[in-house]
Amino acid sequence: MLNFFKKKSSQFFSENEKKLIVNAIQAAEHNTSGEIRVFIENHCSYVNAIDRAEQIFVQLKMYETAQHNAVLIYVALKDRQLAIYGDKGIHEKVGKAFWNEEVKLILQFFNKNNYAEGIATIAQQIGDALKFHFPYNKQTDINELPNDIVFGK
Repeated sequence: MLNFFKKKSSQFFSENEKKLIVNAIQAAEHNTSGEIRVFIENHCSYVNAIDRAEQIFVQLKMYETAQHNAVLIYVALKDRQLAIYGDKGIHEKVGKAFWNEEVKLILQFFNKNNYAEGIATIAQQIGDALKFHFPYNKQTDINELPNDIVFGK
């Protein structure tokens, strides 16, 4: 297992696992104007993963969505840290308790080494919350952010 964590973050997932995550993001966004991104890196350069997630959120310009309803799932593999960071539009709707529950759920998957399944499940659940608060409007909604996984160092 130790050798598994020595891989680069982009090699951590198999091609099928990457497809599972991307498909979950696409399915989650199909019924909402909200946006979900996943950022994976090996090390968190901050003590607090939320601070790092906020930095990545800004670097990826996720704050530029029209309704401020973008969500970043951040994972630092080797440091075993994660955070879910939602823009103000969605955060005001779901609150801190929702994010805490999502983190608890994803940790259940991670503790069983089911990383891709955990990320895909959380993307789907976040998609459900986004759908409820920001339903898809065929006339006005566009995909504002890419659905691919972003791999850091």
